[in-house]
Order: sequence, then C-alpha cells, then structure tokens
Amino acid sequence: MALPLQGVKVLDLTRALAGPFCSMILGDLGADVIKVEPAPSGDMVRTWGPFAGGISAYYLSCNRNKRGIAVDFRKPAALDLLRNMASTADVVLENFKTGTMESMGLGYETLSALNPRLVYGNITGYGRSGPAANWPGFDQVAQGYSGLMSLTGMPEAGPTRVGIAIGDMTAGMWTAMGVLAALLSRQVTNRGQRVESSLLSGLVAMLGVQGQRFLSAGEIPEPTGNHHPVIAPYGVFEAQDGALNLAPGTPDMWVKLCELLGLEHIMADPRFVTNEQRMQHREALKEVIDTKLRTRTRAEWTGELRRLGIPAGPINNLEDVFADPQVVHCGLVEEVAHSTIGQLKQVASAIRMSEMTEGSVRMPPPMLGEHTIGVLGEYGFSDEQIDAWLTSQVVLQHEHALG
Repeated sequence: MALPLQGVKVLDLTRALAGPFCSMILGDLGADVIKVEPAPSGDMVRTWGPFAGGISAYYLSCNRNKRGIAVDFRKPAALDLLRNMASTADVVLENFKTGTMESMGLGYETLSALNPRLVYGNITGYGRSGPAANWPGFDQVAQGYSGLMSLTGMPEAGPTRVGIAIGDMTAGMWTAMGVLAALLSRQVTNRGQRVESSLLSGLVAMLGVQGQRFLSAGEIPEPTGNHHPVIAPYGVFEAQDGALNLAPGTPDMWVKLCELLGLEHIMADPRFVTNEQRMQHREALKEVIDTKLRTRTRAEWTGELRRLGIPAGPINNLEDVFADPQVVHCGLVEEVAHSTIGQLKQVASAIRMSEMTEGSVRMPPPMLGEHTIGVLGEYGFSDEQIDAWLTSQVVLQHEHALG
C-alpha cells in the first residue's frame, strides 16, 4: 500500500532539532521531504558531537527519510530558486528567527501568494509575536522558561532539565500534527494556511495535571523527584539489588500491594488510609515499603507485581533498553544502509498503522548536497541552469553522490 503521505512534497528549510524532527515525522509517513541546507557548511547540527563515522549523531537522529540539497542563502539566485520550488510544494517548514524568512522574500505572505494551497509550518522559540518574539530560543532555556524544569528534579537539589531536548521535540511533534490537520483542511477549502508552534507553547501545552493544579487550585507544584506529584505510593523504590518503579495507581492496586508485601496492617494506619494522607506521609510510607522490597530482587518482585496487575519495572539504561525483548519485538530499532557509515541503526517511529507495511526508516540522513542535481531536475530546472548554479556555487552537489 502507498504510504499515508505519499505524494506530499515538503520543502524543509529548518535546522538544528525542532524543525528537522517535525519533517522527519512527515518523512516517516511517506512525504517527499527535501532538506535544504546552507552551503557550504550545512545544518549547524552537523558540528554537534558525538560523532559516528565522522557524522554527528545529533544530525543522524533527526534527518532520515529526506533528500538533501545545499544552496547558498546569501545569493539572490538561491532565494529565487527556493521561491520557485515553494510554488509547487505542498508544505514549507522553517524555524528561523522571526522576520528572517520575510527578509529573504520567503515569508508566508509571499509564498502563499505564489501558491495559495501551501501549508506553511513555522517553529519559533517563544512565538511569532509578543514581548519575547525576538529572543533566541534553545531547548534548555525553554525548559526553564516554560516551568517544566521547576517540576523536575529532587526536592533537595532543585530544578533539573529533562535528559532529552524535549522542548525541541515537542515543538516538532505539535507542528507535524498541525501540518497534517492543515492538509486535511485543504481538501475541503482548497487553500493552505500557516501552522505555528514554539518551544514555549509546546512545553506549556504539556504541563498537564501540574498546569491544571495551578489553574484550578492555585497550587504551585515543586519538584517531587522520583515520586508521582499527586499519588502515593507511586515512584522509585529499593529492592535487594537496586531500584525499581512501582505504580499502584488505584485503590484496588494499593490493597493488592499491601497484601503481597504482608503489610495489611498499614491500611488502617491513620497516616496511610487515604491517598491524601499517604501523600502527606510519603517518606515514611516509602521506608515501610522499601524494607519489605529489600528482601527480594527486582526481577522477583516485578514478576509478582505484574501477576497481580500492578505496574512495575526496572530502571533501564539504554543498553538494557535496546536489548530488551519487548523493544526488539516491537521493532523500535530499524537499520538502513548509509553511504559512508555502512549499516546505520535508527530509533524507529512510534507510529504503527495496519495498512503501512514497511518500516519507518527507509532512507539514511543525506550527506550535505547529496541529491541536489536530481532534486532540481525533478522540480523542472534545466541541466544548463543547474550547471550554471553549480559553477557559480549557488548550489552544491556532494561529490560522493556523483561518483
């Protein structure tokens, strides 16, 4: 069967992570994504380590299923070229600083006038307008500004960043969803539209119950470490051979846990009768539970807990994760042949569709300018025009691809 987005042409002008993650999601679903990089150096993320086979692991993580071209944005002919490509694209994606695209003649108003069906995806740090519109936006700063860091970390140590670039990735995911919705809307209206998201809005939208606690109850949550913010017991506990996560999130699970651990008597303890009381005496409850859990191993306890329907599991490192039988069974790592690295393993898409029978990793992340000549030919430019651009260094073609 055809991939869901087969035939959708995406002109991807983004760099770093938020935008490339968005376009990778679209590429995973079958869109023809053309990654446009600035010549001669390429996407800034190419310089960010660590490196595998001389290529940035950061770059490899978010640029599969794309064809790559390189153009010199400083030259008027390159901007004319991109406007021409945008005039027949379905989607344009960009995450430049506010006003930059307009200064290059590639803003939404200009491109939508050329192509009224165009869906224009725009990712910023803090929004396209407002007092913070022109602030530079990077992930960790956005994590702090959005309030997310105030919820994360140990109470005694204070705020902690999330261990991945979650602001970039959530902004990319929200934008991808918006682009898909705009493409559906276009089927009815025959018109495209601008789709906006930002690191700030993406993270604030993810505050969930913590955000609702403040909006509805006026409570300002603080870091609770490895404990659930509103349920007890629920968090990290200590078995004989190390830590495990334990999440008896319902009253029935609480009873079953107490029975399994031989702690029936604490269900009548005034400190532990209700969830509210358990929250108030959470540390004392943790010590009681840890004392019992330390008598057996994590594997022994998790087997018993799961048998009773109580969620529990180890705290895996990434070596554990990628060797885990369930991760392997679900196909969460896929391989693709890379021209210089060889077989490249990639974290697969989380989306599974019954009619989408092939894997999510079909093309390796492109070398800088790997597909320039072929893509420009497909967009209708003549061989003579492409040769002239190559000669004047308006565009760049990767030498390996020519060999």
